[in-house]
Amino acid sequence: MHIYISGSVAYDRIMDFPGKFSDHILPDKIHILNVCFTVNGMIEKFGGTAGNIAYSLRLLEERPLILATIGKDYSSYFDWLKKNDISVEGIKIINEEFTAGAYITTDRSDNQITGFNPGAMKYPSEYEFGGLEGDSSIGLIAPGNLLDMIEYARTYKRKKIPYICDPGQSLTAWDNKELVEWIRGSMLLISNDYELELIVNMTGMDKRRLLELTGAVITTLGEKGSLIATSEGETSVPAVRAAAIVDPTGAGDAYRAGFIKGIVTGKNLETSAKIGTVTAAYAIEKYGTQEHYYTYNDFIERYESNFGKL
Repeated sequence: MHIYISGSVAYDRIMDFPGKFSDHILPDKIHILNVCFTVNGMIEKFGGTAGNIAYSLRLLEERPLILATIGKDYSSYFDWLKKNDISVEGIKIINEEFTAGAYITTDRSDNQITGFNPGAMKYPSEYEFGGLEGDSSIGLIAPGNLLDMIEYARTYKRKKIPYICDPGQSLTAWDNKELVEWIRGSMLLISNDYELELIVNMTGMDKRRLLELTGAVITTLGEKGSLIATSEGETSVPAVRAAAIVDPTGAGDAYRAGFIKGIVTGKNLETSAKIGTVTAAYAIEKYGTQEHYYTYNDFIERYESNFGKL
C-alpha cells in the first residue's frame, strides 16, 4: 500500500528559561515591550506534522512517503530519516530558505513563548504522482503549505485515492468555502475537539452535516480517548494509560499514524482508533515528537493487553 503523508517537516528548538516571564514583563510598559530572556541552553528535535506521522508509521512497519518542503539546513533531518529507513524522495529542498522551525521557550511555571518561522514551508512541494491510481494508495493531508493541502486533495479526488483531512493548526488560514470543498469527498476528517468546533463555526455545518461531506468524523479528546462519528452513529474509544505523561506534544500525530495503520491493514474504524490510541501513549511517554521507540512485537503486546486480540 502506498501511504502519502503531506504536511510539514520542521526543527523544534526548545529552550528552558530558569525564571518566570512575569517577573520581567512590566504591565504598564507592555506597549513598548523589549525583553531578553537568557536561557539555560537549547535542544533541537525533529518535528513537523508529516515527519512525526511518518516516523510512527515506520515503527508500525509501514513505508510512508513524506510530501513536504525542507530548507538548506536539511542534512541532519535527512540523516535522521534515512537512519530510520524513511524515504526522502517526496521532500523538496528549497535552497533559498531554512527549514521550518519552532523556537519554544518555557519558563519554570510552564508558560511558553513560541516563535515559528515557516521558512521552506512557504513553498509547495508539488509532488508528481505519475500514473498512480487509487486502488493501492491512501493519502493523509496534515497541516503544512496551504496550496499543497488544496492541490493534493484535488489530485486524490481525480485519481480516486482515498484521503484523510487533518486541518489542525492550518484552520485560521482557510477560506470557509475552500475548507468545505477540501473536506467534501474525503475518506474522513480528523481533528481534536477544539479544532472541530472551529470547523463547525467556519463552515456553519454541525457534525451531522459534515458527515454529508466525508465518510467519518474522528475527534481526539486527549486523556478521554477519541470519538468516531459516522452516519450510523457514534463510538467512543478510551485512551490507553501512559506509563508516564512526559510530553503530550506529538501524541495527535502518533494517533494518526496508528489510525492509518489500521485502515491500510483492513481494520474497521473502531479498531483503527484503538491502534491510534496505543501509538499515542508511546509518544506521550517521551520528550519530543520523534523520541519514542518500540518494536512491532512490543506494540502488539501492548495493544492486546488493553484491547484483546488484534
